[in-house]
Amino acid sequence: MDFEAIKKAAAGYQADMTAFLRAMISHPSESCEEKEVVACIKAEMEKLGYDKVEVDGLGNVIGWMGEGDKIIAIDSHIDTVGIGNLSNWTHDPYQGYEDDEVIYGRGGSDQEGGMASATYGVKIMKDLGLIPAGYKLMVVGSVQEEDCDGMCWQYIVNKGHPELKDKIEFVISTEPTDGGIYRGHRGRMEIRVDVKGVSCHGSAPERGDNAIYKMADILQDVRALNENPADDSVEIKGLVKMLDPKFNPEHYEDARFLGRGTCTTSQIFYTSPSRCAVADSCSISIDRRMTAGETWDSCLEEIRSLPSVKKYGGDVKVSMYMYDRPSWTGEVYETESYFPTWINKENAAHVQALVDAHHALFGEERIGPDGAMHLRHRPLIDKWTFSTNGVAIQGRYGIPCVGFGPGAESQAHAPNEITWKQDLVTCAALYAAVPGLYKAENKTSDVSQFRAGKTDNDIK
Repeated sequence: MDFEAIKKAAAGYQADMTAFLRAMISHPSESCEEKEVVACIKAEMEKLGYDKVEVDGLGNVIGWMGEGDKIIAIDSHIDTVGIGNLSNWTHDPYQGYEDDEVIYGRGGSDQEGGMASATYGVKIMKDLGLIPAGYKLMVVGSVQEEDCDGMCWQYIVNKGHPELKDKIEFVISTEPTDGGIYRGHRGRMEIRVDVKGVSCHGSAPERGDNAIYKMADILQDVRALNENPADDSVEIKGLVKMLDPKFNPEHYEDARFLGRGTCTTSQIFYTSPSRCAVADSCSISIDRRMTAGETWDSCLEEIRSLPSVKKYGGDVKVSMYMYDRPSWTGEVYETESYFPTWINKENAAHVQALVDAHHALFGEERIGPDGAMHLRHRPLIDKWTFSTNGVAIQGRYGIPCVGFGPGAESQAHAPNEITWKQDLVTCAALYAAVPGLYKAENKTSDVSQFRAGKTDNDIK
């Protein structure tokens, strides 16, 4: 394989990738509102000569290149979060700008930059004849990831293209990796706590039962669960306990690789007859990040066992959210708001293909522009802090998944988001080289080092 030719081809497409990314950024594309950016991506793939471009029932855009039965997929979610407080931005988040080094705008790092690199990486494969015999490439622009990560791939596997599940050798996620190759991340779930009260006139609050006051106690316990140590000095042992073999004997090493679980209260709601009445209900949402050894039911039970939750007994309900928001096409794919933890083995064939490509193209350490290198002084092979579509691809279905994408995790969901032009080139080159370096004969059925189990819900 001519690695210099690959790098030259990728560099030659830098201006095209930049223009494509800026076009995507110009189309606001929050979850369930991706129609315009889907059309933009479809047009770009058709212009580049993809063999087939389709939009499935959920609204994912998929480009195909090659003729084989085996599939290597490259996934990029094309929805973004909103812009938040516009006063925090120094430039228009959708008009953006570029200079010699960076591209500015919502979605640059998270995660439309990955779409640009993937689209052109496969174009380079076609240009240079790098698609191996018997393989075809599947480039996915997936929707609604920010709302419900992995649901888009649940749709692909179960409804959109169920015939493909056993044909996909592996998936490359193009989520930002700060120049690293990522082999897993923590899972997460969305928990709801509902508290009942009894309203009365605010002039005599003793006649009622204030749900907000009950929730105030629960909030302090949730905070303690996240922040406390795990020793006998506290009643509520903190989530850091899962890094200790005493509490997590089977999986503490994997937990130390991924990092400890966390929980935080992300939303609060209430009902009250008026501003001069006692609140008769209060609810919160909890964002729960899960490390190895934690399960969906253990996390729910942890909240149910908090002293304040037990104190208020039948007035408290702890549950897991379900997701049923219609996509931009109107399709509804209902699923649970649970996203399993996963880790690949470092020597898995698909991980090794990316490592071999990086070594051949760029060496053994992370690379990047000067403005990003302060983020990249870490091992080449690592893990994400946040969650990705890998929660379904590998977490639910065991389809091997690995990450390498342009941009920085620290740019995700932040104002003044940027990505680096050099990263677009680097990633496109690596994607182009990977299929030819993948050794299918080294693939084993035990590529997962850790996968959290599914729930007992019958999700189709």
